[in-house]
Amino acid sequence: MSALPFDVAAASVLGREHARVGRNNQDALCIRASEHGLVAVVTDGCGSQPCSELGAQLGARRLARAALVRLADGERVDEPTFLPGLREDVLCLLSELRADLGREVMGDFLFTVVGAVVTPSLTLVFSAGDGVWALNGEVHPLGPFPGNAPPYLAYALMHGEDVALTPRALVPTEDVHALLLGTDGVADLERLATTRMPAGDELVGPLSRLWTEDRYFANPDALRRRLALLNREAVRADFASQQLSRTPGLLPDDTTLVVLRRRMGRA
Repeated sequence: MSALPFDVAAASVLGREHARVGRNNQDALCIRASEHGLVAVVTDGCGSQPCSELGAQLGARRLARAALVRLADGERVDEPTFLPGLREDVLCLLSELRADLGREVMGDFLFTVVGAVVTPSLTLVFSAGDGVWALNGEVHPLGPFPGNAPPYLAYALMHGEDVALTPRALVPTEDVHALLLGTDGVADLERLATTRMPAGDELVGPLSRLWTEDRYFANPDALRRRLALLNREAVRADFASQQLSRTPGLLPDDTTLVVLRRRMGRA
């Protein structure tokens, strides 16, 4: 495992609209670490495809593993070939699956990517499509794209469109204190800062709570529970009118995030 001085919290929640129509959570996340570094990836499958969670899961895992293999082979994240190589690693897997399963499965392999590769010396943040990332408290939304149609890596195999893994930040790891990677559902979460939770009077609060509050790193299930509470329908009884009042969950889209925070007192 990585000896890097970071604690990690990660969670994913099914969006309200997908729950309403009986769809699966089409987001995925993957975190992998070795003596060479740490890789975190979140992916979001295309909402118009019935099984795009398959591509999201495969893509996240392939990217994370491929990045660690490249680090083990001595590649550096600041080399201009690093991200193009990762992209080819993913496309090779998808191409093999297309050959085995048929071209019609390619629609299930459409997913966006937000990821980071953290080594002892450098940290690289990259993306393809929409999502959110935040570094040391500065939040960077990616998208939305025209027609709510972000570019997908698999377009290269479907109609030759060259969608790249785009570098978003390359900084010394010693300067990284907090890093968040999120699918586009996190953009909805950010806008809810002054909204009350479905049950009770507590405000949702700013995204910064996710890397400043110790509970999310002390309890590995705390972040998942927080997202679940945000998206749990609340039912209250109004005894005077003899009616039930329902407050829906707050997150319409699947929401997935990974948060890294430097351990206190560690350089």
